[in-house]
Amino acid sequence: MRSISSLSPLLLAAGILLAGNGLQGTLITLRGAQEGFSSGLIGLMGTAYFAGFMISSLVAAKMIQAVGHIRVFSALAASLAATTLLYVLWVDAYVWIALRFLAGFGFAGLFMVIESWLNDASDNANRAKVLSIYRIVDLSFVTGGQLLLPIFGIEGFVLFAIISILLSFSLVPISLADRTNPRPPKSVKFSLPAVWAISPIACLGCIIIGMTNSSFRLVGPLFASNLGMDTANVALFMSMGIIGGAVLQYPLGWLSDKYDRRWVLIATTFGAAAAGSYLAYFAGTNVNDLLMGAFIFGAFSLPLYSLSAAHANDRAKDGEYVLLAAGLMFFFSLGATIGPSIAAWVMTEFGSNAFFTYISLVHGTFAVATVWRLFATPSVEKKDRRKFIGLMRTSPILFKMARAVKPKSAKNKNKPARDS
Repeated sequence: MRSISSLSPLLLAAGILLAGNGLQGTLITLRGAQEGFSSGLIGLMGTAYFAGFMISSLVAAKMIQAVGHIRVFSALAASLAATTLLYVLWVDAYVWIALRFLAGFGFAGLFMVIESWLNDASDNANRAKVLSIYRIVDLSFVTGGQLLLPIFGIEGFVLFAIISILLSFSLVPISLADRTNPRPPKSVKFSLPAVWAISPIACLGCIIIGMTNSSFRLVGPLFASNLGMDTANVALFMSMGIIGGAVLQYPLGWLSDKYDRRWVLIATTFGAAAAGSYLAYFAGTNVNDLLMGAFIFGAFSLPLYSLSAAHANDRAKDGEYVLLAAGLMFFFSLGATIGPSIAAWVMTEFGSNAFFTYISLVHGTFAVATVWRLFATPSVEKKDRRKFIGLMRTSPILFKMARAVKPKSAKNKNKPARDS
C-alpha cells in the first residue's frame, strides 16, 4: 500500500478535472433551458452522456493496457478541454447531445484511470477510506465549481472557457509530479459475467446509483428551477447535496472498512430513500427546507458508489482492478443512461415533486435487494453485531443507523469469498 501523500498529485488532478465536469453538467442543463430546449431534450443530453460512459467502459481498459494510465489520462483530458468550447460555438440541441456523448466517453476513461490507480494503491484494510478521500476531493472541487455559476452567470462564453481551462490544468499534476503510476495490466478481457461473479451486490448497486445520482446531478437543477429557485439558489441547492456527500464520505468509509460493508450499504441506502421522500412530500417550495433536504440526500446517496466499489474490490484478485473498474463503470453507466430520461419524463408527466419520489423508489429497491442477498449469504457473528451497535451509540449522527448495521470481523485479513 502506498501512502496517501504519494497519491496527492493524482488526487489533485482528479479534483481539478471533476470541478470542470460538475460545472459542465449543471451549466449544460441551465443553459439548455435558457436556450429553449425542452425537458425531454435536456434529459436526452444526460442519456447521451452516460451512453458515451458505457461505450468507454468497453474500450478504455484496452487503451490503458496499450499505453498506460498517464498517457490515457493526458489524451482524454486534452480532448475534453477542446470539445468543451464547441458548446458555445454551435448552439443546437442535437449537437449538444452528440457533444455530451463525447464528454461521457472521455470522462469515463478518466475515471477508470483514477479509480483503478487508487484501488491498485490500497488494500482491504483501508480501501474504503482511500476511496472516501477521493470522493471528498471530488465533492469539494465540484462544490467549488458550482459556486462559479452565480459569479459569472450562465450567459455567454466565460464559463465554457473556464471549464476548458480546468480540464487543461488537470494535466499538470499528473504529467510533472506523479511517480506512482501503476503497471498496465498484462491482459484485459472485458467480461460482465466475470465482474458480476466478483460481487453481484456491487454490480446491482452501481446500476441503481447510476439511475439516481445521475438524475440528481443532471436533472436536479431543473427540479430546483421548476420550484422557483433563481440561478444562485439552484447552484446552492446542488452544492448542498454535494457538501452533504462530502460530510459522510469518510465516516461511512471508516465504518465499512471496520465492519461488514453490506450492512453499511443497506443503512446508507435507506437513509437516501428517506431523504428523497422528505424532498418529495415535506419540503414544499421553502428554500431552507429544500436546501436541508438536499444536504441530507447528498450525505446518504453520494457515498454509495465508493461503498459499492470498495465492496467489489475487496473480492478482486491482483490484476483485476482495471477490469473491475471498467465493469462497475459499465453497470453505473447502464443505470445512468436511462435514469435522467426517466426522471425528466416523470417530472413532465407527474410534476416536479415526482422527481424525488422516483429516486426514493429506486433506492428502496436496492436496499431491499441487498437485505435479501445478505441473508442469503450470512457472514457475520452475532457478537460482532452487538459490539458494532455499542460503537454506533457513541455517535449521535449515526445512532439511528445502529440497529440496521452489521459488522464484519476486523481480524479476517483474507479476501472475502465471491458470494455477494
